[in-house]
Amino acid sequence: MVSSDAKQRMIRRVAREIEAGMTVNLGIGLPTRVIDHVDRDLSVCLHSENGIAGVGPSVTYEQADRNLIDAGGSYVSIQPGTAFFDSAVSFAMVRAGRLDLTILGAFEVAMNGDLANWMIPGLFTPGVGGAMELAQKARRVVIMMTHLDKQGHSKIVRECRLPITASACVNRIYTDLAVIDVDAQGLMLREIAQGISLDEVLAATEAPLQVADNELPTF
Repeated sequence: MVSSDAKQRMIRRVAREIEAGMTVNLGIGLPTRVIDHVDRDLSVCLHSENGIAGVGPSVTYEQADRNLIDAGGSYVSIQPGTAFFDSAVSFAMVRAGRLDLTILGAFEVAMNGDLANWMIPGLFTPGVGGAMELAQKARRVVIMMTHLDKQGHSKIVRECRLPITASACVNRIYTDLAVIDVDAQGLMLREIAQGISLDEVLAATEAPLQVADNELPTF
């Protein structure tokens, strides 16, 4: 079980991935929580595939306009310049490569960057949805997930066992234990979480990891 503190550290670290001027899509689940850790003074455009560009910070049920939800069904706010459009226009933006960054959740990521994030055998899932196109077309694909599944198995694997959402698409992985880059040479460990040792990260990762530095920064 991942502690709430560990999740918060991961969310805050992922928020630093977002830079001024970017158009960014935040996937369903943990990635949607990143929105509340983005610097309010940072000029970014947050995109939701149900048809919003310029999503504002999340709001409580009491504060919400019941007509304003993101792709995951969570209430959101708007800000000056927010635009609304239909799903066809929204996905035209995705397919045209207009997104600088998408932050997605995952069940598995392979050492070559393959992504599996939409189906667990034996459980009902509504379909792959927009994840397939986001993973293929965004200029940079970042994954945000727990390092281990509920059974304690590594989610960073040599080869995906679950159906693949998109092949060789992932650029970086953020987990509660580490920050890992995916490149032509495989997986490169860049940072580790506070209170976690290198040996713990290596033991929790099925796929082979290269270590970027003898003294890795922490988050």
